[in-house]
Amino acid sequence: MTGNHKDTSITRRRALVVTGGTVAAGGLAVAGYQSAFADTETDTAASADATSTSSECMTLMSSVTEGPYYLDGALVRKDITEGKSGVPLTLRLTVVDATDGCTPVKGAAVEIWHCDAWGYYSGYTTANPGGSAPAESEEGDSANDDTYLRGYQIANANGVVKFETIFPGWYTPRTCHIHVKVHTGGEKEDGTYEGGKVNYTGQLFFDDTIAEEIFTLEPYSKHSGSYTTLDNDMVYDGGGASSGLLTLKAVHKKDPSKGYKGSLTLGVDPDAENTGAGSGGGGTPPGDAPTGTPPSDAPSASASS
Repeated sequence: MTGNHKDTSITRRRALVVTGGTVAAGGLAVAGYQSAFADTETDTAASADATSTSSECMTLMSSVTEGPYYLDGALVRKDITEGKSGVPLTLRLTVVDATDGCTPVKGAAVEIWHCDAWGYYSGYTTANPGGSAPAESEEGDSANDDTYLRGYQIANANGVVKFETIFPGWYTPRTCHIHVKVHTGGEKEDGTYEGGKVNYTGQLFFDDTIAEEIFTLEPYSKHSGSYTTLDNDMVYDGGGASSGLLTLKAVHKKDPSKGYKGSLTLGVDPDAENTGAGSGGGGTPPGDAPTGTPPSDAPSASASS
């Protein structure tokens, strides 16, 4: 596949800081997932990590497009897999105020969403991911087609949230990625997050070597085609960690199927607002981009990457 790489009256630049935390993941079986997602870190460690980011806080790229596959109403939950098959991935994210010494933002809502191992997003399960892939319905899982691999977590007193998910697949013309929004000022209601505003809309990226190794494994290997590397992606700008490139550590160096765990710090301006709807460096997908009919309240799939 191919590809091309309302603030307040006081001007403040949005920031996202990526730090190289490491975490363990488990195997693809249930027992493996339990091992992968075991919470072995204490609040004391979380507090220490949050404090340590203060001297490392730096400005990242501006917010980018939320893409064509965003849906409102994601559930507040730690485990977003819903039984979807794939290599386990645990994310530990810390939200800090980049305008105030990178102090933790307690109560911030971090929202993530990404495609499954074959490149399909919930809510868009008939959208063609490009290349050659089985239909999403052939996965045989019990996942809800409208909610899988989407969710919120509310930051604790140390600004920390944790998600249990799987390593994303890919779709034409994009590299492997996870979408992320940071919300503040709202509250949990009816199982989701309501109100407030979006302070940051971004994307998280994966090292090509790791991604390409993962894609040789089941079930990823059933999706064949030309994978878009970071250098050729239309959103990733080549800035490494400061541009959203995740630092990952394998649970078992010789067996990537056992999973990965990664952590990063999201440095935001709680007074800023950026929904990412139609903004940022998304670019226009080529003609072989995913197709399908988005909900009426979502951006068109032909409008952004």
